[in-house]
Amino acid sequence: MSLQVEKLEKNMAKLTIEASAEEFENALQQAYLKNRNKISVQGFRKGKAPRAIIEKMYGASIFYEDAANALIPDAYEKAAVESELDIVSRPEIDVVQIEKGKPFIFTAQVAVKPEVTLGDYKGIEVEKKEIEVTEEEIMQKVEHEREHNARMITVDDRAVQDGDITVIDFEGFVDGEAFEGGKGEDYSLTIGSHSFIDNFEEQIIGKEIGEDVEVNVTFPEEYHAKELAGKPAMFKVKVKEIKVKELPELDDDFAQDVSEFDTLDEYKESIKNSIKESKENDAKVAKENEVVDKIIENATMDIPEPMIDFQVNQMAEEFAQRLQSQGLSVQQYFQFTGMDANKFFESLRPQAIKRIQSRLVLETIAKVEKITASDEELDKELEKMASMYQMEADKLKEIIGEREKEQIREDIVVQKAVDFVAEHAKEVSK
Repeated sequence: MSLQVEKLEKNMAKLTIEASAEEFENALQQAYLKNRNKISVQGFRKGKAPRAIIEKMYGASIFYEDAANALIPDAYEKAAVESELDIVSRPEIDVVQIEKGKPFIFTAQVAVKPEVTLGDYKGIEVEKKEIEVTEEEIMQKVEHEREHNARMITVDDRAVQDGDITVIDFEGFVDGEAFEGGKGEDYSLTIGSHSFIDNFEEQIIGKEIGEDVEVNVTFPEEYHAKELAGKPAMFKVKVKEIKVKELPELDDDFAQDVSEFDTLDEYKESIKNSIKESKENDAKVAKENEVVDKIIENATMDIPEPMIDFQVNQMAEEFAQRLQSQGLSVQQYFQFTGMDANKFFESLRPQAIKRIQSRLVLETIAKVEKITASDEELDKELEKMASMYQMEADKLKEIIGEREKEQIREDIVVQKAVDFVAEHAKEVSK
């Protein structure tokens, strides 16, 4: 294999990669062996026709595509390493010469990591954030815990009131006909939660246990089931149970039940400290983001479009994986949001550009400041990962390849660069 590298404008490069005629011939032979059982030639049993006969019958180019597809990935991978370019995009492949008996030549156009010219990155001024925890914030957490520990009490001596939890049977009708998905039994409905359409819940208020109710509503114009959108409907409802939440008393006993503390005051103080810690972490992240944003503003770099496209695709794949972990597909997400693929990818571009800019300036700062990651720091990060995946650290080290370890090391360096610029920032009161 031979390679020529041509630097192009806007941080692009073209690799011209040549595989020998012998290598191409071997690829053609492999393509023949792979496909011969699929090709019928009169006078020969399937899979037994000689390659020369098949090429004469169907043309010499019959195996070109498979041969090229077999050659290109490995040849490109070797060329990418040999080029010593810092490639940051998928290659755009173009076949230049493909002919039996001749070298196979193709080009790969790629984006190359751009150089960054740093401006000021030390002494960046950021607004000083004052950390304060209010009594209201503490009580919100306390009340949430009370709600979580509430008991459900059945009520049978009064009608439904706002805030009650009712158990109902219901069946919906449009134009006198029951519709699909409009029926439920022993359904738990909190009155006032607005989980049902229109004023459905309000019409249950004042009804007694065992009472049959006709509830009249209108589906929203934007309702997800188009056959029901904007249509009036009538639901036959039976109230079967009424329940209310009984909150525990707010006292020392409550604190002992829900925490490790003996008194309510100690419990509230622990909540205050937890909120303060969370706010301090949020303030730290906000400071880091503000510093990096200003460093990006002070820097210059020319980001090639394919690099942005590559980042967008990576982010889309990450998003799809998160959806999948929640039991959703990208197609379902598009249905729910009314978004299509083009709009989705376009929506990711600003964040993709920001990610690239942040990474580039931080890598450059790390290089200038000679920030590195030691083997001990890498081991510590791998131990954290192993703990997260509930694995032995040694086992994880065996599974992860050298390229992945190098990526983790680079991530550590970038985070250390973040810490560096944040430590050298100036907090000013405004």
